[in-house]
Amino acid sequence: MSEHDPSPIRRRVTRRGLLRSAVAGGVATGGLATSVTAQGNGNGDGTSKGFPPDGITEYGDAVDLGEGRVRPFTTETPSGEPKYHGVEFDRSALEGLPSAAELDEDEGTYDDKYGPNGEALEVHRKQSLEFFVPFPDAAETPFTFLGLNWNPDGHPGGKGAWLVPHFDVHFHMLDTGTVDAIEGPALPPYDDPEATGEIPAERIPDGYVRSPEPVADERYITDMGEHTAPRDAPELPDGPDDDGNPDRFTATLIQGFVGVGASDADPRLAFVEPMLTREYLRDLDGTDVFDVPQPEVYPHDERHPRTYAIRDVPSAETVCVVLQEFEPVD
Repeated sequence: MSEHDPSPIRRRVTRRGLLRSAVAGGVATGGLATSVTAQGNGNGDGTSKGFPPDGITEYGDAVDLGEGRVRPFTTETPSGEPKYHGVEFDRSALEGLPSAAELDEDEGTYDDKYGPNGEALEVHRKQSLEFFVPFPDAAETPFTFLGLNWNPDGHPGGKGAWLVPHFDVHFHMLDTGTVDAIEGPALPPYDDPEATGEIPAERIPDGYVRSPEPVADERYITDMGEHTAPRDAPELPDGPDDDGNPDRFTATLIQGFVGVGASDADPRLAFVEPMLTREYLRDLDGTDVFDVPQPEVYPHDERHPRTYAIRDVPSAETVCVVLQEFEPVD
């Protein structure tokens, strides 16, 4: 356990805002503003303002997406402490993406989730292009691999809230074999009639809720697990008789569970997942930073991220999705 203020935060710095600050008397020192004042390739020792910092960042395998590529990375401080787990999107990867019809009709282009082209499959009852890509090792963190999904028509959930083109960026904490074996939509194994049907409250991140009982038999999703969502996400319905509002969906952090142990009956917090619309990523100008709400009890004894950021890196024509501010859990 650890003490942490779970109140949500959102900080935004844009290139335009930084220019105004400089004109007013110099860019502020410290905090988020400093971290994005100069974006470049770094100077090789991890002390430059480039992002991700050169010299202390290791990249994983790149995959082909749209007209560009995507690759995971990890960054450690010069002293070996975890700094970032991230995913770098070329801005060109946001263009020329396959449609749901193209994925449905595919005859061999997208046939391997472990390969550079990914796998076309039905997830959440919608067509999706999926990639499993290992993260480079980073000391004292639980994250093992990236599960990336491009959802051209979105997917069910939130009573229609997520039926818009978006990416699911899963930072998984289990091995690929365990996650790859998950089939759905289905009732989670820990929710069977012999089980309690409840995830212990202390394991659920602060402010998060499970999907309601009427759809409990579809909580467990292929190659993912169960998704819990922040109850105050603006796109979610206000009440049981309301529909979700996909027009309000931009960036929402999902956190998910997978059954482990005997008969997979023990629900474990197993992934942290920024869900991001393509429109949001296309329009991003600057950096958005959000809280990662914490559980009372963690599934590991390593360092856990306290915030995540979506960063525009104009010098490289990329957008980065980053877990950061890793702190011990005890």
